[in-house]
Amino acid sequence: MILNKISQAILLSGVVFLSACSDKPSSPAETTSQTPVKVMGPELINVDEQRLNIYTDFSLQSDLSHLSDNQKAMIAILIDASKIMDALFWKQAFGEDKETFLAKLTDQQIRKFADINYGPWDRLNGDETFLSGYKEKSLGAQFYPADITKEELNNADVEDKTGLYSIIKRDEQGKLYSVPYSKEYATELAQAADLLRQASKLADNKEFANYLNLRADALQKDDFQVSDFAWMDMKNNPIDVVIGPIETYEDQLFGYRTAYESYVLIKDLKWSERLAKFAAFLPELQKGLPVDDKYKHEVPGSDADLNAYDVVYYAGHSNAGSKTIAINLPNDEQVQLEKGTRRLQLKNAMRAKFDKILVPISEQLIVPEQRKHITFDAFFANTMFHEVAHGLGIKNTITGKGTVRQSLQEHASALEEGKADILGLYMVEQLLNKGEISEGTIEDYYITFMAGIFRSVRFGASSAHGKANMIRFNFFAQEGAFSKNEDGFYRVNMEKMSIAMAKLSRLILTLQGDGDYQKVDQLIATHGDIKESLTKDLEKLSQANIPVDVTFKQGKDVLGLN
Repeated sequence: MILNKISQAILLSGVVFLSACSDKPSSPAETTSQTPVKVMGPELINVDEQRLNIYTDFSLQSDLSHLSDNQKAMIAILIDASKIMDALFWKQAFGEDKETFLAKLTDQQIRKFADINYGPWDRLNGDETFLSGYKEKSLGAQFYPADITKEELNNADVEDKTGLYSIIKRDEQGKLYSVPYSKEYATELAQAADLLRQASKLADNKEFANYLNLRADALQKDDFQVSDFAWMDMKNNPIDVVIGPIETYEDQLFGYRTAYESYVLIKDLKWSERLAKFAAFLPELQKGLPVDDKYKHEVPGSDADLNAYDVVYYAGHSNAGSKTIAINLPNDEQVQLEKGTRRLQLKNAMRAKFDKILVPISEQLIVPEQRKHITFDAFFANTMFHEVAHGLGIKNTITGKGTVRQSLQEHASALEEGKADILGLYMVEQLLNKGEISEGTIEDYYITFMAGIFRSVRFGASSAHGKANMIRFNFFAQEGAFSKNEDGFYRVNMEKMSIAMAKLSRLILTLQGDGDYQKVDQLIATHGDIKESLTKDLEKLSQANIPVDVTFKQGKDVLGLN
């Protein structure tokens, strides 16, 4: 009922998961030609020109009529600050000057594709190089020297070796040392901080003004915890911004370093109010997790909340390749344990992925008699509870290996995303049984979840989300949660899906609690790749011209703020 009212109340259009969760990643099935296409400047390699059309445009708009002149001016300033985050991410991800790089590309389509990918690597195809003259993308992006090895850094005596907010460099003698972001990017961060302080003076909401000032300080001090706590205390501000170095997905070498990004958001206060009750179930659901008690002894924060937004600007990491449709933050473990997290559902970025991508995929791959169970209510709920489920489980290992993130290193994000996916579905099942979700049936949620795997798996297996998708798909196949008929359509087995869900939940929670890097590494090695049969299914979707993801037309002009 509540979900039905939600979907009827709002017109949505637009995009994926972040935890900021984001559908982030690669589809070998859609890489078809090795023949270079001749253009002025670098040549297109490893792909054909059809690959350049995997994104469909979508305009990020929202109704601003209820906002004051000050609030509209504030949005414009926050967009300007976001553009600085975008420029910083180009430095972190690629290194070469953006304008110089793009100027080399005289073909408009290729230039747009390179802009979407923040460099010459196809983010939805395992970071495959698509332009001649460029080497493969470094796993450590620009956070580390290009020639560094994991062993070298692990054995080195370096200050802030595992830091979230520093880069590692090599001096003239070859010795490693770290440089704080606040020093490396001092000029840009000073500009961004000044804009946030300007915006704070226009804020009617005192809590939001306080957050903006604290966030400005944090950008220049590399200390974000105080501003994270302030962000958690905000409840009724109509405008929001998520800004700074947040996610570690770009650091595929260690998973330590954070990348700059930003979202400018307009809150739907009434819709958010309808969602608020679900976070209150976290402590109860934590107790019922299908795992031994020692893996669920932590109590999730009870001050978490769910909110719905129109997103009007993406920048930096959040805008690179695939786009996020839901956010779960902060990532700071102490803030999570004391306050929980905020889950932001990006409603105008969600509906388009359902309408333009998920429904067409189901028509190609799901048996006809189960397609009626592909619903937006179920897609919304599965997406929302993915974010809520980040609050379940365990943040610190029970084996004395520190936090889960520290112990699992570069695999931490993949396992965490896998946990959120599977426990989100677990939460839906439990709340349906309790009668707290009264719209739809378990078939709706299971089958929509299955169709959602096909949508997400097109981002490939190179990123945290990509690995999580493949582990889940291959695990479900192993457990018989679905079958494939001779016509190439998939059928979900409801009973076996439920059993597989509980079994995978138990496995992931145990691996996280033990901080067992070797077993996680083995799981990814055996279940984290795209098998031949699925590759053919992805090619079928490509041939049907179904977009892989969305790219945005956005900014002050689109919003009418100039």
